[in-house]
Amino acid sequence: MDASTRGGIIDGLACTLILLLLGSPAAAQDAKKDSFLSDIALCNGSDQASLEARINGCTALIDSNRGKTTALAIAYNNRGNAYTAQGDYDRAIQDFDQSIKFNPTYVKAFNNRGVAYLKKGEYDLAIKAFDDAIKLNPGYGGAFANRARAHLKKNDYDRAARDYDEAIRLEPNLQAAWGGRCWTQAVLGALEVALEDCNKALQLGSNNAALYDSRGLIYLKMGKFGAAIDDYSSALQRDPKLATALYGRGLARLKTGDKVGSDADIAAAKTLQVRIRDNFTRLGVR
Repeated sequence: MDASTRGGIIDGLACTLILLLLGSPAAAQDAKKDSFLSDIALCNGSDQASLEARINGCTALIDSNRGKTTALAIAYNNRGNAYTAQGDYDRAIQDFDQSIKFNPTYVKAFNNRGVAYLKKGEYDLAIKAFDDAIKLNPGYGGAFANRARAHLKKNDYDRAARDYDEAIRLEPNLQAAWGGRCWTQAVLGALEVALEDCNKALQLGSNNAALYDSRGLIYLKMGKFGAAIDDYSSALQRDPKLATALYGRGLARLKTGDKVGSDADIAAAKTLQVRIRDNFTRLGVR
């Protein structure tokens, strides 16, 4: 079962550049004349700018040579975030490298570089980047949650659980950490704790398919098949092609005597993910 959907990735959001780039009213007047302010707004991601517009805005600022080193670090970081959202991870990493070069203590750039490596599938490099972010700011709960997710991708559930524990200690309202720890504890077999974590994530406003899928697995392992069917159905309402929810619901339906529904769900799940049975077997579910 793919851990990539468990919990969320927390990036360092676009930072405001205006005060760093505009040091005086005269500079502001000059900015208005040549659309400098517009580039700042785009690089900040304001007005729901498209990713391409954000990239272009940041590029214009970087190429203008008007910014201080701190402002350039932010511009590179913001452009890197846009490249990450676009799926261009190599360019994103290059920008985060540049951001760190201009500001070696810029913790968000280290975290975001880790996010890009994580999405690229280079988990050891991701963990190293999150390590660096945590060294700079030991109170950065999001970096702990992101490192936990990287550990999940390596099937290192014990380390993931410890990082989620720390993320929640530091930021008790971090939805992604509660959802990620729910899944981790479910895999480790701490079902009551996992259930509490899922419920907490829902209370905090999480409402994604992966969370219901995780709680469905918990109920399936607990033998609460009706509750498992309900949660898997909720997951499928949000993501109709979520193979784990289809297969889990199929197993739960089989336990309740609904063989027709079970066969349909399991067949659909296997079409989406051929080896899904093996994944559930590794989780101790048959």
